[in-house]
Parts: sequence; structure tokens; C-alpha cells
Amino acid sequence: MEVFSFLCLLFLFLLSLILYHHRSTSNRKTHGHHKGFKTYPLIGLLLEFLRNRNRFLDWTTQVLGDCPTNTSAFHRPGNIRGVITANPANVEHVLKTNFESYPKGEQFIVRLQDFLGKGIFNSDGELWKLQRKTASYEFNTKSLRIFIMENVRVELYTRLIPMLTEAVQSHRILDLQDILERFSFDNICKLAFNFDPGCLGGTRKTGTEFMRAFENAATLSAGRFLYAVPFLWRVKKALNIGSEATLRKSISIVHEFADTIIRNRLESGADNNEDDLLSRFIGKDENSAEFLRDIVISFILAGRDSTSSALSWFFWLLCFNPKVEQNILKELKEIRSRNRKTIGDSYSVEELRDMNYLHAAISEAMRLYPPVPVDTKACLNDDVLPDGTFIRKGWFVTYHTYAMGRMPNIWGEDCYEFRPERWLDEKGIVKQESPFRYPVFHAGPRMCLGKDMAYIQMKSIAAAVMERFSVEVLEKEKSGGHLLSLTLRMKGGLPVKVRERILLD
Repeated sequence: MEVFSFLCLLFLFLLSLILYHHRSTSNRKTHGHHKGFKTYPLIGLLLEFLRNRNRFLDWTTQVLGDCPTNTSAFHRPGNIRGVITANPANVEHVLKTNFESYPKGEQFIVRLQDFLGKGIFNSDGELWKLQRKTASYEFNTKSLRIFIMENVRVELYTRLIPMLTEAVQSHRILDLQDILERFSFDNICKLAFNFDPGCLGGTRKTGTEFMRAFENAATLSAGRFLYAVPFLWRVKKALNIGSEATLRKSISIVHEFADTIIRNRLESGADNNEDDLLSRFIGKDENSAEFLRDIVISFILAGRDSTSSALSWFFWLLCFNPKVEQNILKELKEIRSRNRKTIGDSYSVEELRDMNYLHAAISEAMRLYPPVPVDTKACLNDDVLPDGTFIRKGWFVTYHTYAMGRMPNIWGEDCYEFRPERWLDEKGIVKQESPFRYPVFHAGPRMCLGKDMAYIQMKSIAAAVMERFSVEVLEKEKSGGHLLSLTLRMKGGLPVKVRERILLD
């Protein structure tokens, strides 16, 4: 199969060489200076895609930055046609103004269906609306917010802080990204199932196996979008070979783990006093066990990967920006003093909301390194985007959140700088930013329901860690590469040393 794929690519490469001169001459005659993706007759941008696939985000960011409206159409073999945009007006058109015409679409859903099934992040139409309505109600309940806060507090003070303290004493090097992913995984599993997998504490072997299988399933499912020959993943799946064989095994572990928890809960009867999401969805009699599994797996994906990704990049950026770190510590000290708290005390929701500079710093980290760097919609009818770009029925449109954070016309000439002050008004209060300029939490009807809770969790973790420890990133010159999965992870992890911080109250 790999030989067949190679021969196909070789044929296309030779064909492109024959046609290259024709394309170059045509471009010089009709356009003068070519803008957008470099495309060739018949094969479109296939060669450029293969050449830049390992740096997809930076490549496409550079291309969109050179386009007059930060938007470019493209095509490649396999009837893959679409538009990539980093234009806020286009994003608003797709995610809000003309929302009904831009669903997830079959091409997107089918690639993730084995893993996510029909969960809220992989469904359209009435099925999505039903889940959204139920989840929207549940996320606005006070009991769920209290449940989340208590879980974060327990995970912080019984696992994360003791682990970092032990690393200080033993001078042990830690992979901070791995630790944050374990923390988030334990936390979201409690929220979804009210089940503690014990990944951070290392108390449950099955929990760690579940987490690793989940991570593999997410990464390999995302890989289906990056095949040079689009149908190849289907062939490998049918033959159960290569990455598809690994994916099938990983998904089997994830589903078996989730099914066991759901089956036991259904057999014992739902406890109305439980505050986890599973119990709340079990209350809907029409929900099957398989549907319940799809729902909770989707929430685990969102809760586990988004916060750990954001915090990993946040701590990495702090190591290059000591002034920002000092400003955060100054704010925390002021809040402690004002509320007569010591470093050992946990913060209330109200105190966390007063952390404007920390909020701004986390927002700024996600502007540069958004947990979900790109997202894609299908086009149901011929349409023209606000910048004049035509998009045909059956094409897809991708809005490029990673690129948008690097556009000077959106954020200014200092858009590559880590500057939390851009988020604050003259009184030091966080300004509300348009979600179409900053679609980190999506926008429009599919706006992330957990946005406020995500900030509360991230600020809780950041404040607790920063007050107690200084974090030193090792091998700075080699760090910072990203790994594109369903979320943006750090390639090679984030190796750090932690030291006890001495603060004078």
C-alpha cells in the first residue's frame, strides 16, 4: 500500500514538473505577482502541501499574511476544494451571520466518527441542538460550578502541589506538559463521570492506560486530515494496518473504559444528587448508553486538551518574559493582602475573577498558541464571503485561529510579541474582545459553553503554582515546537526544573 501511494505521488510530481513552466508563465502574464497558495494544474497545492505538511500552521500563516484579505482558495487531488481564512469578517459570516449554511459537514464528521461518535463536537442539525440545549442548561447551574471548583482544589492541593514540592527536593526534571495533561484528565473525568482515574497521582494503572489511549486516538484521528492521498486512511482502516490499526485499538480501550462506567451507573440507577455530566444526561430517558458515551468523550476531549495546552504554552512564554511573571505575582500579592489570605489558602471564584492581569496573560498565550488552531466548516450553498471570496457548494472553509493571532492588521505590528497589556483598559480591567477577532473559544451559536469555567480552572492552577514555585524551561533553544493533533501540543513535551519561590508578604 505504501508503494502504491509512493508511485501515485511520483507520477503527480513528474506531471507537475512538466506543467510548472506553463503555470509560472501564466502567472507572470496575468497576475504579475502571485498571491495565495502556489498551485499547479491538476494537482493543485499537493506539492506545497507535502513540502510543508510538517509545518502546516506556520506555512499557511505566512501564505494568508501575504494575501490582500488574509484569505486564499485552494484545491488538491481527491476533490478537496476549499477556502482558508484569517479574516474576522469572514469568520463572523461563517460562524454567525450565515451559520445554518456552514455545518461541520460530512467530510469532517466521518473522520472523527470512530472516536467521537455523534457527540456534541461531531454532530450537526437537530442532534447538535438537542445536546447543546441540555449542556447549556447544565453548565449554567451553580451546583456544577461548585463541583468543578472543588475538584480543582482537591487535585491542586493533594496531587499537583505535593508532586512539584517533591521535585524541588529531589531536583527532578519534570515534563510540565505531561503533568498538566494528567491534571486536566483527572479533573475532566471527575466532571464527566465523577470517576477519578488517578493519572496524576499514579494510583490507577487502568486510568493511565485510558489516558494514553485517549491521547493516541485524538492524535491519529487528527492525522486523517493530513493524508496526501485522502482515501488512503479508509483503505488502511479496511485492511486494519499501520496507524489505523493503532487507532482502532486505542479507540477500543477508550470506549470499553467509558462503556463500563456508563453501564455500571445505568444498572445501579442514576443518582439525582450527583453533579457530574453523566448523571445529568442519564436523566434524559431517550439517551442510549452509546449516545451517553459519545457525549462524555467529547467533553473529556474539550476539557482535557484545551486547558492543558493553554497552560503549557503559558508557562513556556513566562520563561521568556520575566516582567510579565513579576506583574502576575504582584497582582496575586495584592489580592492576598486585600483579602487577608496567605499563600497556602485557595482562592474563591470572586478572587479569581479579580485577577485581571493573569487573565490577560493567559488570553495572550492563547492568542499566540490557541488550543484549537484551525477549525473547518462545510459550505451547503454557493456563497460569497464578505471580502469577496467566492465559495462553492460542497467546498469547505477553514478559519485559521493560529494565523489570526499573527496578523498585524488585527493585532498591530507587535502581533508576535507576548504582551498581556493589549487586553487591559486604562484601569487595568480586562477588555471584552470580539470572538470573531479572537475565535479561541469558537463564536456564534457554537460558542464554547465552558469558557468561563476554563478560565477559572486555568487561573486557579497558574496562581497556585506561580506563588509557590519558579519554573525554568530547559533547552530553551530547542523548545517551542508544536505538534498538531486535535489540539495544539508542544512537540517533545515541556521539560522543566522547579524551585521553591521565596515571596515576602
